[in-house]
Amino acid sequence: MERQWPDGKTRCRWANPKNPAYIRYHDQEWGRPVHDDAILFEMLVLETFQAGLSWECVLNKREAFRKALDGFDPVAICGYGEDKVAALMKNRDIIRNSRKIRAAVNNARVFCDIQSQWGSFDAYLWHFSQGAVIRERGQTRSSLSDAVARDLKRRGMQFVGTVTVYAYLQSVGVIDSHDEDCFLAHSTGDTV
Repeated sequence: MERQWPDGKTRCRWANPKNPAYIRYHDQEWGRPVHDDAILFEMLVLETFQAGLSWECVLNKREAFRKALDGFDPVAICGYGEDKVAALMKNRDIIRNSRKIRAAVNNARVFCDIQSQWGSFDAYLWHFSQGAVIRERGQTRSSLSDAVARDLKRRGMQFVGTVTVYAYLQSVGVIDSHDEDCFLAHSTGDTV
């Protein structure tokens, strides 16, 4: 079934033409190489909350997550205790899954540890592809996502299986998976 886009541009099949936030995300963020640790952490948090849910569900709650999680500040999140976790569990605007909320706190700590060891999370993440953007389509995992997931788990991160990590690598542009007929296919994309 052919999707009708308001502006006539063809986009990836997963994007919802009726959701302006989804169109903006697809056009302005997804698949663009990210080198900003703040954005890398935000997307990591969002992708871990997405596990088992639709990306559209998480994307629609992005601003609520931003407000609830101190602007996705990993240092602030590292300091969350049981009171903050309990408050987040009562926040109807976000995904209220205690395991994922606790994972966000845990993963913030690991993220900060990686920053300390590597100088930046960007340096750590992009070393897996030697700084190159990998172009591939039609996959939900790869040897690259296997390697990143394995290392993140070894370091103590949670909710970072290879499928979640593959989606994360796509979202931050390490992997470019725009559909062949998408107007952004074969674009180099701007770096963030």
